[in-house]
Order: sequence, then C-alpha cells, then structure tokens
Amino acid sequence: MPKVIHFDNLDDAQQILGVNDSHIRVLEDEYDAEIRSNGHEVKIQSDNEETEVKIYNILMSLLRVKQQGHQVTLRDLQSAIQMAEKDTLEYLEDLYKEEIAKDYRGKPVRAKTTGQQIYVNHIKNSDLTFGIGPAGTGKTFLAVVIACQMLKDNDIKRIVLTRPAVEAGENLGFLPGDLKEKVDPYLRPLYDGLHAILGQEHTDRLIERGIIEVAPLAYMRGRTLNDAFIILDEAQNTTSMQMKMFLTRLGFGSKMVVTGDETQIDLPSKTRSGLIESVERLRNVRGVQINHFTDQDVVRHPLVSRIIRAYEAGDLNVND
Repeated sequence: MPKVIHFDNLDDAQQILGVNDSHIRVLEDEYDAEIRSNGHEVKIQSDNEETEVKIYNILMSLLRVKQQGHQVTLRDLQSAIQMAEKDTLEYLEDLYKEEIAKDYRGKPVRAKTTGQQIYVNHIKNSDLTFGIGPAGTGKTFLAVVIACQMLKDNDIKRIVLTRPAVEAGENLGFLPGDLKEKVDPYLRPLYDGLHAILGQEHTDRLIERGIIEVAPLAYMRGRTLNDAFIILDEAQNTTSMQMKMFLTRLGFGSKMVVTGDETQIDLPSKTRSGLIESVERLRNVRGVQINHFTDQDVVRHPLVSRIIRAYEAGDLNVND
C-alpha cells in the first residue's frame, strides 16, 4: 500500500510539494519512488517500503515546520533529505527554534543541518573553533554571520577577516593598484558573507571606519587582536609557520574561527598544510573545538552533494 498524506489547505500543499511539484521531482530524483499529487493529497509508492516511509517522514516533518509559521523552500527540503540519510530527521524542527541573526533584508538566518547547529554552538561557546569540510557547508558564511551579530550586540569591537593569497604567492607588491585592489579578488567570498548580513553600503562604511578589516594573512604578522572576531578562511593553504603565526594573534575578549577544506590544498606538493598540522596538534587542547563537515552538510544545490561524493569515490585510472 502506498503512503498517503492529506493536506488541509492548498497553501500547505504548495509549500511542501513545491511550485509545480518541484519538490516532488527532487525527491523522485533522490529516491527510487513514484510520487503523485492531486493538490490536497500526495501518494508515495516504491518497491522499497523503507523508501516510502523515509519520503513520508520527510514531507511530514516539513509540514510541521510550515505549520509552525516558517516558509518551506528547496533548501529546507535538502536539509530534511540530508538529515533523513543521517537518521537525524527527528531534530529537523529544532533547527527552526534558534535564529542566529537576520540578514540585511530582515530574513532570519538559521542553521540548516545538525552539523551546522553544532558548529554554531561551538563558535558561540569557544574562543577557537575549526570548521573543516567541503564547499557549500556554510562554514565560512556562518562564522561571518555570528561575527556580524556579535558586532551588532557590542560583544566585540571589530571583525578581522583574512585568508592566504596563495595564487599571488603573498607577493602582492607586484600586483597593480592599492592594497584593497590587490587583495579583493582573493577575499571576495568573505565580502559576500558581509554583504548578505549587513548590506554592501553598511559593510563599506564599517570597512572605511576600520571596524571591519579584510586583509591577506601576511598582514597579520606582529599583531595582537583584542576584542575582535577573527576569521581565517581557506586555511588549508597556510603553511605550518603561517598557521602558528595566525593562531598566536588571539587576544583578550576575542574569538577566532579557522575554516578550510583539506581536499582543496593549493600549496606546493612538498609543503605540509598548516590546517592539517594544527588540527593534529590542537585536537586535545582545552578550549579548542574542531568540527568536521561532510557532503551531508552541503546546503547548496542538491547536485553539489552528489558531485562531492563522485570526486571522493576515488581517482580515475586514466592513461595519458
């Protein structure tokens, strides 16, 4: 017998099933099942009863989220699918109870996976937090969001964002333009997070006043950063000495977040990543939290998770 869900109104049905049943197509693509809807009712049928139950539970969890007053989007569906695969779907509704911040349009920003929620809690409760994992897991964006909210709440006095300019070999003096023009291409992902929460105009004003500083890692040397929220992005491309230099910039009243992807190292082949070494050295140090994200925490387009899994499956044996 197929699993059946009845909707009390068309608004519930449209949000849960997606515009023109777009969410149904995502679920059918993800699972071997046939899902049919007539507006007020949806039928789920598969040769595998466990698949039917899984899809039913996903849709019912999203329906409860909608009935609590939240908008249900494709991202919410993707979060539900990921949590169902990790057998943590029962915690989906908990993700909507805590609002991290509001973006500059007034929309709430929340964790989208349990992995993200744990990461957010670690950042809030620890002075040094590592976020390690593939693209699209929100590790840098969430750190920027928390930094912006702490600045709004006067918990810190400034935000410092940095990343190694590996592509330029840190030899920025040979590039045309002033410092900002030299480093902007390498720091664009950090600006994107700031613009999402503060808006571009407000971000620009705070940068002009020195309240937000965005600079390459080389410019951190010799400083002690007090009352600041410091984020090192793309940390997999630091050397051991660069990472040690950065970590020892931590001052009183400050938080530090280090993000990176151990599978995307652009350093010379014989140079060991400072991120990998620091995780090994600091794993058991009190006050340090290390978070490892997986493809299950990816909150971009559903295809991104599959791309990551395909590349992690192993190298191809290709003859030149």
